[in-house]
Amino acid sequence: MPHDHNHSHAGHDHGSGGHHHGPADLENVGRFFGWGIALNLAFVAAEATGGWWANSTALLSDAGHNLSDVLSLALAWGALLLGKRPASARYTYGFKGISIQAALLNAALLYLALGIILWETISHLRHPEPVNGPLVMLLAGAGIVVNGFTAWLFSRGQKGDVNVRGAYLHMLTDALVSVGVVLGGALVYFTGWLWLDPAISFVILIIVAYSSWGLLRETVQLSLQAVPTGIDPVAVRRFLLAQPGVTGVHDLHVWPLSTRDTALTAHLVRPSGTDSRFLHELQHRIQDEFNIGHITVQIEPGACTHESCDAAHP
Repeated sequence: MPHDHNHSHAGHDHGSGGHHHGPADLENVGRFFGWGIALNLAFVAAEATGGWWANSTALLSDAGHNLSDVLSLALAWGALLLGKRPASARYTYGFKGISIQAALLNAALLYLALGIILWETISHLRHPEPVNGPLVMLLAGAGIVVNGFTAWLFSRGQKGDVNVRGAYLHMLTDALVSVGVVLGGALVYFTGWLWLDPAISFVILIIVAYSSWGLLRETVQLSLQAVPTGIDPVAVRRFLLAQPGVTGVHDLHVWPLSTRDTALTAHLVRPSGTDSRFLHELQHRIQDEFNIGHITVQIEPGACTHESCDAAHP
């Protein structure tokens, strides 16, 4: 039985990765990573020194979390830069996939940092010590500004990329955490309740762990080549079955090439055979409808005999 094997890649913009992000937009995101890393590194140094000086676990836990954010920003930025490298004979898809590994490592690092901070917090809860309230409030107040500004930088780029969204979520969480630390510093200063500082640190940890769970789950799914969030595989199958002349679909696969790019392969049963116009239109419609950039379709002119074949309803 003859098979028409067609790889449709028209309209490909490898700079934009199949999503509606132009190269200039990626350049901006890269610049934001640079600013975010520099700002946050300076802040981590100030906060860690201040936390040690003020004897505040809330400040130290915030500094530890901020340091993990600097690492995550550096990882995400490195993945973004590596992802721009062209494909080679061995790496036929290029290095875009590194963004998935970076996002997964990021999420794992975040939880590792949370574990270390939790250990420190429990120790301070058991043995509360005096805290320098005004210094805590001053440093955490600076944290609201630094993290809030960095989150704002990433707010535009986070829509289509889990890597950038990870950076955005980290920074937004940090800004909220700093608000909690300011409140805690004020309460300790005015009430003298020493246990409040580690207690607030504990609450911060719970908030961060909860808010980051979705990111961890999504990066694990991407690393296992699950259909990316935001694409409904049932809708894709239904869409393919609805195409003119198509009587069946089988071997449909949709998977992420990176945190931005998605690929699709499918066998379409089309008794009337194929023509270049059908394939060209099909590919553009899939790109518009589902934001899938790398599409490989095999047309089978026979009947729907494959065991996994979904036949179109007459």
